Amino acid sequence: MASCPPFLLAPQPPPPLVAVRLRRSPLAGRAHLLTSRSTPRPRRRQSFRSSSSPSSSSSSSSGPRKRSPRPQQRTEQRPGRGSGSAVDPVGFLAKTGVSDRAFAQFLRDRHKAFKDRRWDVCSRFIDLKEGSSGFELMGMHRHRQHRVDFMEWAPGARYCALVGDFNHWSATENCAREGHLGHDDFGYWSVTLEDKLREGQEPDEYFFQEYNYVDDYDKGDKGVDVEDLIRRMNEEYWEPGEIKSRKSQLERVARLYEEMFGPNSPQTEEELGEIPDAQTRYNNWKATQKDGPSSSAPSYDIIDTGQEFDIFNVVTDRASFEKFQTKAPPLAYWVEMRKGRKAWIEKYVPAISHQDKYRVYFNTPDGALERVPAWATYVLPDAEGMQSYAVHWEPPPEEIYKWRYGRPRVKGSLRIYECHVGISGSEQKISSFQEFTSDVLPHIKDAGYNAVQIIGVVEHKDYSSVGYKVTNYFAVSSRFGTPDDFKKLVDEAHGLGLLVLLDIVHSYASAEEMVGLSLFDGSNDCYFHSGKRGQHKYWGTRMFKYDDVDVLHFLLSNLNWWVTEYRIDGFQFHSLSSMLYTHNGFSTFTGAIEEYCNQYVDKDALIYLILANEMLHELHPDIITIAEDATYYPGLCEPTTQGGLGFDYWANLSIPEMWLWHLENVPEREWSMNKIMKVLISSNDNMLSYVENHNQSISGRKSFAEIILNTGMCSSGSVDDDLIFRASSLLKIIKLITFTTSGGAYLNFMGNEFAHPKRVEFPMSSNDYSFQLACRKWELLDKGVHKHVFSFDKDIMSLDENERITKRGSLNVHQCDDTSMVISFTRGPFLFVFNFNPELSYELHRVGVDEAGEYQLILNTDETKYGGRGELNSSQYMKKTSDKRVDGCRNSLELALSSRSAQARTIITVTDKVIRILQRWAIIANVYSKLETLVTKTRLEHHTSRSTPAQGKFDGKSFACTMNSVREQVLTNKA
Repeated sequence: MASCPPFLLAPQPPPPLVAVRLRRSPLAGRAHLLTSRSTPRPRRRQSFRSSSSPSSSSSSSSGPRKRSPRPQQRTEQRPGRGSGSAVDPVGFLAKTGVSDRAFAQFLRDRHKAFKDRRWDVCSRFIDLKEGSSGFELMGMHRHRQHRVDFMEWAPGARYCALVGDFNHWSATENCAREGHLGHDDFGYWSVTLEDKLREGQEPDEYFFQEYNYVDDYDKGDKGVDVEDLIRRMNEEYWEPGEIKSRKSQLERVARLYEEMFGPNSPQTEEELGEIPDAQTRYNNWKATQKDGPSSSAPSYDIIDTGQEFDIFNVVTDRASFEKFQTKAPPLAYWVEMRKGRKAWIEKYVPAISHQDKYRVYFNTPDGALERVPAWATYVLPDAEGMQSYAVHWEPPPEEIYKWRYGRPRVKGSLRIYECHVGISGSEQKISSFQEFTSDVLPHIKDAGYNAVQIIGVVEHKDYSSVGYKVTNYFAVSSRFGTPDDFKKLVDEAHGLGLLVLLDIVHSYASAEEMVGLSLFDGSNDCYFHSGKRGQHKYWGTRMFKYDDVDVLHFLLSNLNWWVTEYRIDGFQFHSLSSMLYTHNGFSTFTGAIEEYCNQYVDKDALIYLILANEMLHELHPDIITIAEDATYYPGLCEPTTQGGLGFDYWANLSIPEMWLWHLENVPEREWSMNKIMKVLISSNDNMLSYVENHNQSISGRKSFAEIILNTGMCSSGSVDDDLIFRASSLLKIIKLITFTTSGGAYLNFMGNEFAHPKRVEFPMSSNDYSFQLACRKWELLDKGVHKHVFSFDKDIMSLDENERITKRGSLNVHQCDDTSMVISFTRGPFLFVFNFNPELSYELHRVGVDEAGEYQLILNTDETKYGGRGELNSSQYMKKTSDKRVDGCRNSLELALSSRSAQARTIITVTDKVIRILQRWAIIANVYSKLETLVTKTRLEHHTSRSTPAQGKFDGKSFACTMNSVREQVLTNKA
C-alpha cells in the first residue's frame, strides 16, 4: 500500500457559506452632494487642484481633505446577503463549532483594523464606489473641453511628462505643471494635452466650451445666446425674492458685515466703545430682518462653533430645507452650449490620435526613466519585443463596439469551462479572441456548460507564465487581439447564455520594470513592499502593499474596471495563499487553528479581500467571486458581517491532487473508498470541484488521460482495447462522483471533457519555444474513446441542467466499502452508486435507501454509447425497494453493478406517476384530435371529388397509409 498522501494531511476546508448583501458606506448617500460639479467632468479626489476646468475653483481644494471627527462607534445593523444580520466579527465560529479564543481575538482585532482601513479609504474617496472608480480619472481620458487628461500615481517622482508619437517623444513638450496645479500631496500627477487649432480657425469664445465626440451634432450647434441662457437659468431656478438676494453679492456681503459687526475701518478701542459679542450682534441683526424685504430668501443660520457644516445642517428653516430638496437643479448652461463631433473636427486637430503609442516619463532622485502607464488599457511590444508602449485606444464612433446582449442569469449550479485563448486552437500558434469566439464558444455551449473562465487575459510579458505574471492590470493581452475583440468575445458568450469569469491575479505581480509596476517611479516601495517581504519566496514576483490606501485604490478599481468596461460576470482570485501569509503559503500546514492567526498571517491582505468582496457585491449584486486558497482559510465563504471574507465559492484543490495521487501511486485494486469520500465531502457547501484544471496538465505534468493511457497515442486501434476501456471507465466514474459531490459549482479544463491525450506546454527555452503542445486536438472529438467520454460528459451537464443535482442539498452517504469498492449516496431524490472495483462485477449488490419506492435509471456509465459493455438489460432500468435493512436504512435496492461503472437513479413518486399518465393521455388525445381532423378533411375531399371529377378521385391507398402512420404514433406514445 502506498504511503499516506499529502492531501489527507491538508487542513480542513472552510465552513459553509451563508451569502451576504453588503452594506454601503455611511457616506454613500451623500456622494452626489459632496461630489457635485458645475461641469460633467469625472470626479476628482479632493486633494487635487485643477485650473483647466471651470469647476475647479468651487469643487477642488488646495490640499488633502481634512479628516472629520469620527463618529462614536455604535452597534450596527447591516443587511446580510439574503437575510438581515447584525455585525459580529466572530459570528461564523459559533455556527461551525470553533471555540479557539486566540483565533476569535484575532478576528475581533482584524475587524477593528478593517473598519479603520475602510474609514481611511472613505475619507480619501468618499465611499467604496469612489475608491474603486479610479479608472474614471486615472490614465488617459478625453475631456469634453477639447483636450485629453492624463493622470498617474508616482509619489517617488519629481517630474512627470508624456512622451510618444504625438510629440515626437519629447520629454518637455507635455509635462505636469508646477506645484499643486500639476500634482497633489499624495503623488498624483496630471498632464493635459490640448487639442490644436486648425489653420485659419479662431479659439472658442468661451473657455468652458464643450464638445460631444460621439454625435455629429448637439444643442450648441444651433447657436446659443449666453445672456438669454443666463436669464433663463435665473428665471427657472430662483424665485423673485431669491433672485434679488443673488444680485450684487459682494456689496451686499460688505453691508451686512458692517451692519452686523460694526464699521470695518481703522479706529481705536476708545472710539469703538463696548462692542457686544458676535453672537449677540448677530441675534440683534436677525431680529430686525423678520419683516424686511429679503424675508423670502432661504433662512441661513450659521455660527462658527468649530462644527463642520454641510447641506444638511446649514439651512435651519424647515420650509427652506424642504424647498431646496424638491427643487430641480439650475439649467446646465454647459449642456445647452455643447457642440457636436463635426464642429470639433472642423476646428481642432486631436492632441493624440487613436492608436498612438506613448509612455510616461519620470525624473526621479536616481535619474530619468520611462514607464508604461500603470492604468494603460492597451499595451503593445515594439518590433524587437524588448520594450512596450501604451496605445491610446479611442476609435471613432462608427468603430466602437456596440453591445448586443445583456448579462445572462444562470439558475442552479455553475458548470464552468476553464480555458486559455492562446492555446484554444488546433494549429500550433497563438490563437486570437476572434478565433476563440467563432470556434470555441459554440463548442462550450453545445457541451452543456453555462460559464466560461478565461485565464491569461490580463496583459503579461512572459507568455510561458500562462498569464500569471501580470504586467499591465487594466489591459487585455495584445497577443490575442484588441480591447474591442475581447468585448465581442464577452458579448457573444452572453448571447449564448454563458457567464464570463476572469482569473484575476492580485496576490502578486510581475517583477518586470520597463513594462510592469516594479520600481514604477524609481522607488522600491511604490506598489510593493520593500525588502524581502516585497519578493515572493519562490516565484520571484512582487508582493503588493495591501495597507496602502493608494494601492487599495488601484486594486479595487481594477476589479471594478473589468466588470464595468468588459461586463465580466465574476472572478476567481488566484493563489490566495501567496498573499495571506508572509511565507507565501510555502509552509507545512497541519490544520491547527493557530496557523491562521499567528505572526505569519498578513492581516492587511485579509482586509483587502473583505473590501474587494464588499465592493463587488455592493456595486454588482450578481457578481460571482471564487477563492483559490490551498490552505482553506476559515471563513472564506462566510458573510463579511459574520467574520468571513465574503466569497461565493471556494475551490477544493485537494480533489485533483487526490485523484492524481491515486492514479500515479496506488494500484487500482488498493484504492480506498473512505479516503476518496473524505476529500470529496469534507465540506461541500459552496465548493467548486473539479477533476483536473490547468494546474494538472501544464508544464511538466500530465493530463489524467495521458497518465491512464501511458502513451502519447490515444486513438482507437493504436492502443490496447483493454487500456482504452480502462481509461474510458475510470474517467467517467471519476467525473461523475466529483460532479455529484460538488457544492454547486464544477469546473473542467479545456479539452478534458473529451479526454485530451496530451498535456499543455507553453513555448519556452526548455522546448526551443515550440508550440507543439500549446494547442488542442479538436479533431479527436469524433474519434474512439474521446467521442465516448465527451458524450458522457455532455449528458452529465444536461442532467444537471434539467434536474439541478448539485443544488439538491447535502449528501447522505449510505455505503462506502473498501472491500467491495462500492460507494452509494443520495442527494435529494437521486441515488448514485459507484463500483470502483477493477475486477469484480456484482449481479446483485444491495444498497440502502431512505425512501421506499421505484428507482428509475437515468444515467449509466456502462452504456455502449459511452464506450461501455452494455451489460445492464432493460428489465433492470426500474428497480423497486424491499424492506430489508441495509447500510442503516429501512429500505434497500438490489442492483447489478459492472466493474468500473456507476449508475444514477431517481425515485418515482406517486405524483410522478400521475403526471406521466396525464401526459400520455394528453398526447393520445392530441393524436386522436388530429386523426379526427384528418378523417373529416378526407371525407370532405372525397365528397368534393365525386361532385367535381376534375379535382381527382379519392385515393384510398394514400388514406390507408396515413391511418397506419397515425396508429403507429398512438402506439408509440402509449409505450
